[in-house]
Amino acid sequence: MIKVSKCQGIKVSKTDIKIQDLFKNLFFYFILLPFAFCILNLNCYAQSISSTELIENAKQYDGKTVTYTGEVVGEVMLRKTGAWVNISDEEGVIGVWMPFELIDEIAYKGDYKTIGDWIEIKGIFHRACPEHGGDLDIHAQSLRKMKSGEPRENMIIDQTKKKVLFWLLGVLCIVLILRIFIRK
Repeated sequence: MIKVSKCQGIKVSKTDIKIQDLFKNLFFYFILLPFAFCILNLNCYAQSISSTELIENAKQYDGKTVTYTGEVVGEVMLRKTGAWVNISDEEGVIGVWMPFELIDEIAYKGDYKTIGDWIEIKGIFHRACPEHGGDLDIHAQSLRKMKSGEPRENMIIDQTKKKVLFWLLGVLCIVLILRIFIRK
């Protein structure tokens, strides 16, 4: 049963009012609320950029603040006023210039035996840095460790592959000896 009431000559049913309330709630929950979270949470704007994107669009990002995320690889190369750190995002590697205070947060550097720290760098991107000989780099302003690195498990060589390798080396030696004898 639908009740109808008259307000200034307009007929409005309770069903119409419920539908209007539903649309107001949907608007609030699906549009206004997510927008408010993005405004309150600055990480919504700090989207990490890939090395491929930086390299392919270097002119566009030159001199702008970027967020770059990746694994610390290789050695930290100390200089007089800071240090170079190579950061790999699995697409490529970008050299990052860091002040000494940021380097202290790096514990693991990726190599054959170690998985490096996964970090997020915010800094100014230079496609041809005048301070560092025209190289493409990022001058870090802040660093946030996303995931700590760790030693890699021992690399175990498959015994079957090892046996096949020795057999193939033996066959290669026999072929080389036969070739020498055939030529004489």
